[in-house]
Amino acid sequence: MRHLPVLIPILPLVSAMLCLVFSKINRNLGKYIVICALTASLASSVGLFVQVMRTGESVHYYMGGWQPPLGIEFVIDEMNVLILVAIATVALFVCIYSQSFFSGKPKLAESDREEANFLDRDTWLEKGGFYALYALLSAGLLGMTITGDMFNLYVFLEIASISGYGLIALGGDKSVLASFRYLLLGTIAASFYLLAVAYMYSITGTLNMADMGMLLASHKDSTNVLLAVSMLIIAFGIKMALFPLHGWQPDAYTYAHPAAAPLISGLMSKAPALAMMRYMFYIIGVDSPYVGKALTVIGFLGACGIILGSVMANAQKDFRRMLAYSSVAQIGYIAVGLSLGNAYGIIAAVFHILIHAFMKSSLFMVIGAVRYRYDEVMIDKFGGLNKHLPLTTVTLVIAALSMVGIPPTGGFFSKWYIIMGSLESGHYFYLVVLIISSLLNAVYFFRVLETVFVNKDAELTEIRPAGPWKFELPLSMLVPIVLFGIIIIAIGVLNAPIAADVLSLGLPEVLAI
Repeated sequence: MRHLPVLIPILPLVSAMLCLVFSKINRNLGKYIVICALTASLASSVGLFVQVMRTGESVHYYMGGWQPPLGIEFVIDEMNVLILVAIATVALFVCIYSQSFFSGKPKLAESDREEANFLDRDTWLEKGGFYALYALLSAGLLGMTITGDMFNLYVFLEIASISGYGLIALGGDKSVLASFRYLLLGTIAASFYLLAVAYMYSITGTLNMADMGMLLASHKDSTNVLLAVSMLIIAFGIKMALFPLHGWQPDAYTYAHPAAAPLISGLMSKAPALAMMRYMFYIIGVDSPYVGKALTVIGFLGACGIILGSVMANAQKDFRRMLAYSSVAQIGYIAVGLSLGNAYGIIAAVFHILIHAFMKSSLFMVIGAVRYRYDEVMIDKFGGLNKHLPLTTVTLVIAALSMVGIPPTGGFFSKWYIIMGSLESGHYFYLVVLIISSLLNAVYFFRVLETVFVNKDAELTEIRPAGPWKFELPLSMLVPIVLFGIIIIAIGVLNAPIAADVLSLGLPEVLAI
């Protein structure tokens, strides 16, 4: 149990290094190594979750036995352990879901080969390469969540980013340009993050987050802190796809490899959001004159992103692109929650990070399943989809209702906490934004559901057969899709214990802006 924290990111990292070697021996062996590593990471995360919840105390792990501030520290507390379990769960089950994309070739006309070339890749190098990048991305996201060292956060951020670039580029010809655009902006974000760390290090002489938080107490109004806060907004804003720094995101989510798109869309923006929360509230602190102003800016940008993302999502005909723009709006909810500066706001932000990971991942798994069976992504071709993929459609309905904010799904309660936080802080502007965005969400998601259930059968051409025993999909795809639908409802039902868990950190005192 003592070494569980370090096993969580190290096991996927090791599996990534072994994956290509064992895939050369057997094309499936590398994949199984990655799945086993992610299973062990999830089990370790759950073990730490039980320990933290039972004792109510944070878990600290010192790499190599070196005490901070000299050594690298991993910290698991009652807030990040929830996100940790969510990331490990999504990473494992999306990995299981991805297997069918590498089994056999579809029945496609020659004119369709370029459009669907992602389905033709079944060599040991392409398969092993995919799962090696997948394990690296998972390790980076898990490490970012638990690290207590500022430079170590940068290392994990780059591991996640570089592997993400590769997974996006594997989606086909259009995805290469999307990946290159993300690479350019991601490099800018990483540079700004390092500059922010350098400015804070120049004041404190430490890279340990807890130690820096204490040493910054007497330098809250330093010009270096102002520069650091400004650069952190740019760095994490790009990584989160916060408006107007979201330009890389729509194409990246749309054209990413369909086997990896659920992981990328569900998680890649969440770890940076959690890191921004950690810096603003726990390292620099809200008693700094610059953090309060920064949160106001973040809230305004988030509100703009909510409206713009919802409007742009309404204009899309490609379901993937609709989901990509809706993610711009969903990140806006997290930003607004952070900006409220009270307990309800931070609960809303944490809750939305948690629920959106499962909502968006499940929706991209649904469209991946439709593309797997019928090579179709356009919304107007979804007529009668409920007859062809009934269980998949159930998850689509649950996730869509959660995105709109219909109880008892989890998406309702994150918006509810934003409403409560807005009323408590007197930010009624955010209430108006929330109402408008919810109506827009209802328009474009109900348009999809209307097409599925009301429009006549689109007579889709099957390019791959159904799963065994007359299931609509292979069980490796169907089980994660159905499971995520159940989790979305379960998070909504368990919203009160989750909120109480976040409150147990003493947030009302911490967030006195």
